[in-house]
Amino acid sequence: MRLGATIQLVAVALASVAAAAPRAFSQQVDSAAGEVTVKRPFAVGERLTYAVKVGPIGKGTAVAELRKVDTVRGHPVYHSVFQMSGSMLFFKVSDYYESWFDPNTLVSLRYHQKIDQGQYERDRTYEIFPDRGIYMGSDKVEHATVERPLDDGAFIYFLRTIPLEVGKTYSFNRYFKPDRNPVTITVLRRERIRVPAGEFDAVVLQPKIKAKGIFAEGANAEVWISADDARMMLQMKTHMSFGTVTFQLKNREGVPPSSSSSR
Repeated sequence: MRLGATIQLVAVALASVAAAAPRAFSQQVDSAAGEVTVKRPFAVGERLTYAVKVGPIGKGTAVAELRKVDTVRGHPVYHSVFQMSGSMLFFKVSDYYESWFDPNTLVSLRYHQKIDQGQYERDRTYEIFPDRGIYMGSDKVEHATVERPLDDGAFIYFLRTIPLEVGKTYSFNRYFKPDRNPVTITVLRRERIRVPAGEFDAVVLQPKIKAKGIFAEGANAEVWISADDARMMLQMKTHMSFGTVTFQLKNREGVPPSSSSSR
């Protein structure tokens, strides 16, 4: 399998930072008036940086960032960015993903992918219309979407708001392309973990999606998230035909000190 097919699902890997903590701390912007009304475990300005390893020799860096409050079709939205760069032998990856979603409901309004992986390149934008039940790609052809649709980036933040219980499996039919549903997450266990950013109490999840790649049935992917208010992804490992892909948190910005459990 082409490495790029796995990288495209990394945003959903970060979406697996599903909630482990009992409460959230950050403020949410009202979608109509721009006022703070709802508390969330994230805020504008959060920036998480990861060291990436692919097999025995591939390496890179990934950054997940909740950048700003923006506007789409007159509607205030959060603008999130996920970007990754790396190399494996002569193969280089430089990917950039953007999401625009409602600050209150987290429902997606726009999603952009700019993929550069060796000889493979793709640049496409999806306009999502939740009220009409459709989405459109660059070809402007209308496709049916799901109720309350979420793109990859919006899924990151949606799942961080939901408390999950160890031993249970949760299923979501919210991905904006219906044939990719359901996205399922099994909460496996709790454990202490050390990553470059420090040592944390964590909850370990196993996400699966109806597609080939890092969350396929045989990949046995596991994601470690912080068992604190921030619910950050600390580590992700998945087993592919070309080797193990590993993400480890190495730096965090815009995360209140009270949420950190490192030492």
